Amino acid sequence: MDALHPRLLVADFPACFAFYDAVLPPLLGAHRVQGSARGPYAHWDVGTEAVLVLFDRAVMARTLGADPGPPGGDAFVCRVPDVDAAYELAVRNGAAAVLPPTDRPEWGEKTRTAHLRDPEGRLIEFQSY
Repeated sequence: MDALHPRLLVADFPACFAFYDAVLPPLLGAHRVQGSARGPYAHWDVGTEAVLVLFDRAVMARTLGADPGPPGGDAFVCRVPDVDAAYELAVRNGAAAVLPPTDRPEWGEKTRTAHLRDPEGRLIEFQSY
């Protein structure tokens, strides 16, 4: 049983599915356990632990009987071995660049980050340290 895993509620399920399905395997070694671009649900694991779940926002709204609220506070942070390669892979697969790979010694002696947005504008941070 997974103790923790992020679930992103997405409005454009096919675009977000295509993006995360393209970048999670090479970046984190994640494998898709369930789901397809048809939605409304998909999830990826690293080993036997969940790393990310996508769920269709409209389906959640129907389930709740209310709007689940806007995205905006969501951020997906991934520790990767090569921030530059992760950044390039994500951009090639539809991410919007926010800040290119940058050394961040003020965050830690060997810390490097890059920031992007997924197809719905959700912030992604790639980091190495």
